[in-house]
Amino acid sequence: MAELALPAAAYLAHLLPARITLLHLVERHPPSEVHHERHLTSAAEASEYLAEIRQRRFSGEAAVECHVHTSETDDVARSIVEHIGELAPDLIVMCTHGQGGLRRWMFGSKAQQVIALEKTPILLIPPTRQAGLEFQCARIVVPLDGNAEHEQGLRVATELAQVCRAAQHLVFVIPTVGRLKGEDAATGRLLPHTMAALLDMQQEEAAEYLGCHIVNLREAGLIISAEVARGDAVSAIVAAAQRTQADLIVMGTHGKAGMEAFWSGSVTPLVSDRSPVPLLLVPVRGQT
Repeated sequence: MAELALPAAAYLAHLLPARITLLHLVERHPPSEVHHERHLTSAAEASEYLAEIRQRRFSGEAAVECHVHTSETDDVARSIVEHIGELAPDLIVMCTHGQGGLRRWMFGSKAQQVIALEKTPILLIPPTRQAGLEFQCARIVVPLDGNAEHEQGLRVATELAQVCRAAQHLVFVIPTVGRLKGEDAATGRLLPHTMAALLDMQQEEAAEYLGCHIVNLREAGLIISAEVARGDAVSAIVAAAQRTQADLIVMGTHGKAGMEAFWSGSVTPLVSDRSPVPLLLVPVRGQT
């Protein structure tokens, strides 16, 4: 299942162009099977496997390297992060397969742990049937919330759209009174009409905010559309991706995972779990 990440990696490497490093980590005390396939238990097996992948998937491509971490590791996510320092990639590409339910909420998937530990963009490929097909990038959905730091995701999406000649669809979600959280939810219950009026004002401001981005991006020669949605942010983002037949969602993220993401109300892990298309997470860095 991890091989579902290969079509996207090959597409971007050819388009940019870029060097690909195939990485395998030897786990300590691994299960005998992973997703009904035998687990690789030695560095020799892993090296043979990666060489076979390079030959089968990247035949004729010179810029593909194989790297096997021979020392057994208990913490796969942290070991990946350590290799980021060694290999210095511009992008990590991973499939989002993993365990769900309470364990995923408490500890986060390996992909979410990596994005929480490191500041390198990560492209998450959902484990769907379509993921095994050839990857393309003709339509990109970019969620925005008015936060200038989160616009770092838009900048990356715009650069990618220019390279891929892709159209971008911007989405800004305003909650309904029933979808408010924390102090806003309490205010909404006490003063529902007042809160509804405030949310309507936010919707108008969001439309103006998107309008400014549309003008700037169209002046740069890009194909842009936008919408202000109302309701649950995760549902609206996923619905926009489905409706526009997007190939990719690009989001800026503060890299919260597990219970930290739960208590902060982060939408990123939820979008990752529900997205039918690949999700590119751009770590947010403080403005300088």
